[in-house]
Amino acid sequence: MRNYFQVRLFLIVIAVSFSAFSVAQPAPENDDNLPTDYLSKDFHAGRRAALREIMPNNSVMVVLAYPERTFSEDITYFYHQNPDMYYFTGYKEPHSLLLVFKENQISSSGESFNEILFVQERNPQREQWDGRRLGTDGVNEKLGFKTVMNGKDFKDFVIDFSKFDKIILNQLPADVKKNRYEKADLFSLIQQFKEKSAMPEQMTKQNKFDYRLYQDLTAQLREIKTPEEINLLRKAIEISCYGQNEVMKTVRPDMSELEIQGLHEYVHKRYGAEGVGYGSIIGSGENGCILHYMENTKTKIGTSMLLMDVGAEYHGYTADVTRTIPVDGKFSKEEKAIYQLVYDAQEAAFKTLKDGSKWMDATNAARNVIADGLIKLGIITNKNEVSKYYPHGLGHHIGLDVHDRGFYENLKKDMVITIEPGIYIPEGSKCDKKWWSIAVRIEDDLLITQNGYELLSHFAPRKIEDIEKIIAQKSVLDNYKLPPLKSGQKKGF
Repeated sequence: MRNYFQVRLFLIVIAVSFSAFSVAQPAPENDDNLPTDYLSKDFHAGRRAALREIMPNNSVMVVLAYPERTFSEDITYFYHQNPDMYYFTGYKEPHSLLLVFKENQISSSGESFNEILFVQERNPQREQWDGRRLGTDGVNEKLGFKTVMNGKDFKDFVIDFSKFDKIILNQLPADVKKNRYEKADLFSLIQQFKEKSAMPEQMTKQNKFDYRLYQDLTAQLREIKTPEEINLLRKAIEISCYGQNEVMKTVRPDMSELEIQGLHEYVHKRYGAEGVGYGSIIGSGENGCILHYMENTKTKIGTSMLLMDVGAEYHGYTADVTRTIPVDGKFSKEEKAIYQLVYDAQEAAFKTLKDGSKWMDATNAARNVIADGLIKLGIITNKNEVSKYYPHGLGHHIGLDVHDRGFYENLKKDMVITIEPGIYIPEGSKCDKKWWSIAVRIEDDLLITQNGYELLSHFAPRKIEDIEKIIAQKSVLDNYKLPPLKSGQKKGF
């Protein structure tokens, strides 16, 4: 009898498993009510063509998807694609590999190709759990790839890497683990690539596998934004500015840093931004002196200065906008002096910007204004001390990465950069105590033009009087009230 029930139970398990496998289907694919302003497949094809033009003769570029990362136990973070993979393909899924060839190649079947993308295979059961996959047909139709194969086919794909003078690739991630659900996962693709290319364990004393060239070629392309990219950046930046504005209108001393972060990010999502391009920095008082403060745990911001460095990410492109405001609505004498100094430094840098100008000229212009101003205020005694209170660079490229790839010697038309001078005076600094815990950063996003620049982040006020004026306004969020928590005796905020 016991054996009978064991066999019957075994058959039930098999039947249920087979049934689950056979009926599992992803939700129907439907493009209705999806965003219509993603980068086009022509954009991605154009980027691959531009890459091919600057690659050296007899070379191949290898681009791998980013690994999935563990958030908790068997839960992964929301997947973020390698920006290079997205830039060249538009493909957003993990476990993928792109090969771009300088010259046309001939397949074993006699067909000519100069690029090939290996992607995740369609799998109804996994798609029911993890979301839809494009598969080879979807990549062909929606992304415009003529030569696309399932990742599992890379193992038997015939390619002689030894014939290339250059194999251009980024450093391979060293901590990729085997995925138990995928036969052709990123781990397998990396191992198979290493075997096929006879990649040495030590990369010294060889010049065939070229990491530096990968960085240079991608920087050369990505530092100059196309019209499609500029359009997405404009939206990300405008959205970020509206988040700043609404917080300025609704800010109160009894708010927490976390609540203010939530208000910013709610506005972002209300306008269709999928997320943020980096951890939101909401630093009140002394916390503003920490450049990359992201804990945002202060339960009451009080009446001190509030530094908010927040950037919406819209369809992969991220803004980077910082505003510093007086929570009580009015700058004190000391706060006003420091803020005006940072504003003047930013304006001095702006005046140097145009196609062909030197990045160092903008850097020096801002630094000299801050150094002279701090000496005048008695905070430092000579210019060599300026780095104590202005410890970072002037800015950076933005795009698919918040610190986007690019060069910094000369500025060029259609670069999009930040200009972000700042002054941070932590408690205990060797200056008058009246300056302690004042932190000011003003960060704006700019498009370099032929004869100057366009201030893309003009939607959020920068001048002292304009900031005080907007703080006095009412916000649509003022009446957003939630009931108090009933669980526990201590309030969260």
